[in-house]
Amino acid sequence: MKIAIPRERRANETRVAATPDTVKKFVQLGADVSVEAGAGLTASISDAAYADAGATIVADASSLLGAADLVLKVQRPMHAGDEFDEIGAMKKGAVLACVMSPFNDPDTTKACAAAGILAFGMEFMPRITRAQSMDVLSSQSNLAGYKAVLDAANCYGRVFPMMMTAAGTVAPARVFVMGAGVAGLQAIATAKRLGAIVSATDVRAATKEQVESLGGKFVMVEMDDDDSGETAGGYAKEMSDDFKKRQAELVAKTISSQDIVITTALIPGRPAPKLISAEMVASMKPGSVIVDLAVEQGGNVEGSKAGEVVVVNGVSIVGHLNVPGRLATDASALYAKNLLNFITPMVDAESGDLAIDWDDEIITGTALTHDGKVVHEALSSL
Repeated sequence: MKIAIPRERRANETRVAATPDTVKKFVQLGADVSVEAGAGLTASISDAAYADAGATIVADASSLLGAADLVLKVQRPMHAGDEFDEIGAMKKGAVLACVMSPFNDPDTTKACAAAGILAFGMEFMPRITRAQSMDVLSSQSNLAGYKAVLDAANCYGRVFPMMMTAAGTVAPARVFVMGAGVAGLQAIATAKRLGAIVSATDVRAATKEQVESLGGKFVMVEMDDDDSGETAGGYAKEMSDDFKKRQAELVAKTISSQDIVITTALIPGRPAPKLISAEMVASMKPGSVIVDLAVEQGGNVEGSKAGEVVVVNGVSIVGHLNVPGRLATDASALYAKNLLNFITPMVDAESGDLAIDWDDEIITGTALTHDGKVVHEALSSL
């Protein structure tokens, strides 16, 4: 089996889909691994490190992709009309594993189907115990939550912890985290470690215990009758208009007293819900900071701009792109391990080739295209 690791070409992408450690593991499985020259440089991984792990360094991307049975990427591949047609360079029947983002870019998914590529969307990984080590959303969101707090601290003109000095006492920062998923919980833990007073909210009542276990105060209105606030897969779901109205009123009251707000709310396959209005931003003190981790999906904050830090009435609204990629070395290491854990069970011990079990819910849950068609049930409208 020939595995290709191309250089990521999409804007703002600093991560890479393999590390020397995962290359070594793939080689031990009997795979022939080729890495495009320079693929790991933005993640602080040299070509020499890959070569030492057993990979072949290939300068020409077309020949790299054309020879591959399995292509591992971070972002979805480029297609005809882009600077380089990665899909066109792959052979028919090749297997691709990456974050496909089909709802944002359905044309790429359709192009993979038309090219006869078996494309796995790693963000569709089922939330089952057996798949936890393959869950790229969790591994990357964990880092995003951590980095969000550091980005907030960088913009915030004061300290996080209480400080008692001979010149007087400095009050601790108040941090409010909206969304208690993986990113939100890590943000709570990080802000708490830095000495802030932390509170958080989420539409899922089950997260209350998790927030409180990290030292945060849980802020939430009463749930609708018999509503857990989450899907069967454990994600936050769209709530009723009445719930959203009551939650917005509570959030507006809470936000006005906060120094830092971090928003993390995403709904799979939908634009990010608007949680903070312009009026709420205006209610915050000058010098306050909002970090919008959902900015690439439309944003949770009115006035946030993708890729920018905007200041509105003295309040900084941070909208960095690809936040996990701002920690490229660690983000690549975790993502590469997710891919390794996903691919390893598919490798036949005797032949070293891929033996895909179509009865496995991990396979059916992540396969987006197969045999010239878009096959995932969530993409029936494409």
